[in-house]
Amino acid sequence: MLDDILSVRKSEFHSGSHTELRGQLNRSRKVTLLSGSVVANARSDISGVSARVYKNGTYGFSSMAEYSPEAAAKVLHAAAENADFMDLHAGAGKGPLPALPRKTYRVQNGINDPAQKVYIDFAKALDAYVAEHCPELVSRVVVAMEDSMEKLLVTSDGMDAHTILPRSYCYVVMTAQTGDGQPVELFKSFGGEGTFDLNFTDPAVWYPQIDSLYENIMKKREGVYADAGLKTVILGGMMTGMLSHEAVGHTVEADLVLSGSVAGHNLNKQVASPLVTLTDFANTAFGKRCPLPVYVDDEGTKAQDVTLIKDGILTGYMNSRESALHFGMEPRGNARAWLFSDEPLIRMRNTSVHPGTDKLEDMIASIDDGYYLIDSGNGQADTTGEFMFGVTMGYEIKNGKLGKALLDTTISGVAFDMLKTVDMVGDTVVWASSGFCGKKQPMPVGMGGPALRCKVMIGGR
Repeated sequence: MLDDILSVRKSEFHSGSHTELRGQLNRSRKVTLLSGSVVANARSDISGVSARVYKNGTYGFSSMAEYSPEAAAKVLHAAAENADFMDLHAGAGKGPLPALPRKTYRVQNGINDPAQKVYIDFAKALDAYVAEHCPELVSRVVVAMEDSMEKLLVTSDGMDAHTILPRSYCYVVMTAQTGDGQPVELFKSFGGEGTFDLNFTDPAVWYPQIDSLYENIMKKREGVYADAGLKTVILGGMMTGMLSHEAVGHTVEADLVLSGSVAGHNLNKQVASPLVTLTDFANTAFGKRCPLPVYVDDEGTKAQDVTLIKDGILTGYMNSRESALHFGMEPRGNARAWLFSDEPLIRMRNTSVHPGTDKLEDMIASIDDGYYLIDSGNGQADTTGEFMFGVTMGYEIKNGKLGKALLDTTISGVAFDMLKTVDMVGDTVVWASSGFCGKKQPMPVGMGGPALRCKVMIGGR
């Protein structure tokens, strides 16, 4: 764990200005096997210290790739000088940020750091199972990984904090061939919050998920192309999560609102069906711990939930302290930085549509001719809310029953228009947390949701 060498420097904070002093350690461990051979074996540790000073609407920032008392003193001095310079030449005259209640949040324990052999041995055990029980693949990839962010934050007001956010996953990627020799691919990740040694103790625990993945790719290689056009579909929870994050979540980040996103002129207006409520959760959702809980952000703000859409009405934005002041909203801990050398940006934490009351089997039974779309491997959206997502796993729905699996396709639309067509909401939330959000800096996030019945444009062959 990082030693607290920062608290003693409070007397050096820039007088009369909001100051943040942050030490950080990012850790990454990863092993990749391709058809049984180790093709990647990497470990990295990146640490350093940074300071940021706010003065009359401008920030001064400085960082050093060294975690030491001397480095802390240097970045504090440099950040203060930068703030004075920016105020002199580009000062906005906004005055100080509103003070936050003083709080402290500290982790109780450090985290284990297993040897690289632990990752290699576990990956080999999973790969051996795939090789033995999935005979009709043309290639296979197994990845074992862990990453973590440890931060020690001292602020001139708000919250002093020491946090650690570790997460670990295994990925299994399978490739098969259709009858005419075309490749089809599926992957699955499993794991979550916590270090690798805690999440992955017995390979056999994960064999049923490997069996399910293999069953799905065998169905997919016999799959059909979707009929292009506007269709009634059921988005599985993973697809709902991607939509919530990419096509809605980014449009309601306050910095993107200020840049002209579609949410700027839709606040307090209907943007979805009354059945849709969407929240960016901080650390607890639906009575359970979030996939990647956040308790304090990198500005020293206590992390709290942000209701974005309530019963179909757009009700709020995700903010930094500065943007919250601009919009007259309350900051709720959405400003986060990836590395010590990064300034905090407005980011999502765990974004999900709330569950409804409908059973998946009833949703499927309600459709005569449509599709059940389960997984996505990629996607893109912009600040207009327009999106296009790849669909890697799905099924036809014919006369209220699942039909053949689908070959890869896409869906597209405008999020706020599509969400207005939602007329059934599933009662079970599915979460994903193994990826990164790529808004200028990487950031681990959780995204989730229930199944949604709606209308969307689907691609064909």
